[in-house]
Amino acid sequence: MKKAFKILGYFLLIIIVIAAGLLIYVKVALPNVGAAPDLKLENSLAQIERGKYLANGVTVCVDCHSTRDWSKFLAPLTEGTIGKGGERFDKKQGFPGIFYSKNITPAGISRYTDGELFRLITTGVTKEGRAMFPVMPYHYYGQMDPEDIKCIIAYIRTLSPIDNQVLESVSDFPMNFIINTIPQKANPQKLPAKSDRLAYGAYMTNASACIECHTPVKTGQIIPGLSFSGGREFVLPDGSVVRSSNLTPDIETGLGSWTEEQFVNRFKAYAEPGYQPPTVRPGEFNSIMPWLTYTQMNKEDIAAIYAYLRQVQSIKNSVVKFTPAANMTAIK
Repeated sequence: MKKAFKILGYFLLIIIVIAAGLLIYVKVALPNVGAAPDLKLENSLAQIERGKYLANGVTVCVDCHSTRDWSKFLAPLTEGTIGKGGERFDKKQGFPGIFYSKNITPAGISRYTDGELFRLITTGVTKEGRAMFPVMPYHYYGQMDPEDIKCIIAYIRTLSPIDNQVLESVSDFPMNFIINTIPQKANPQKLPAKSDRLAYGAYMTNASACIECHTPVKTGQIIPGLSFSGGREFVLPDGSVVRSSNLTPDIETGLGSWTEEQFVNRFKAYAEPGYQPPTVRPGEFNSIMPWLTYTQMNKEDIAAIYAYLRQVQSIKNSVVKFTPAANMTAIK
């Protein structure tokens, strides 16, 4: 009996040593995406203009890296906050920790080389080699054309500097270990010709990261088998819950009955010059979708996204769009 206990003790010791070794490896050796490339951008006017279009109308970097005014319909960006970071993403939104968007104005990124920013955006690895949780969907940006990423970098270098010290993000256990395994080497793709509508639509859908908000999640990660089916919950500041729409071509619950014109017009609904979002009181419906930034996407690109979404897997999922906070009744 003593011999059996002794063998069991050795076995448990071996398991503990192996587990400790794995944890040390994950913490010390990962993430491993390679060194930052040696880049020095021209920051040409053409690059900056393309980057401005992408960062404002497609990848909508400015949405998460600025302050949104949730007292207004569609939560417009607050003037003077563009790129300053500090937006909080936590357990209320299903994330395994507390994460903050970074300051992407020159005041926040001046210490980064162009190559280090390129690696950060496409792999999620910081200048110091730390892994970022993919609140910023760097896995998708890592599949974009490198020239488009360079344009985004050129553009954010031109933002007005804002001195804003952002709090450090903190992952819960065990995500504080798992997070180091998430960054992967980028898998860049060439920007397809617009004439190849499906390929171009797939590229723009990836760049817009539509799948992230329009797919249910578990511990902050999307469930691939439910891609684009909607229903992901977002908690608004007043405690109300808004859910993303089903973008699959299901006739009854998705985009199956939508025409291309209807889809494009939906994105352009708030594009009229001088549009002023009305005030939204606690308990009233508001949208997490950054419509006011997406209005800057051109119609050809929106139409290409529509074409791509028409051929994704159809999933029947009826989404309850909005639920007021438990202690509130929506004010009509």
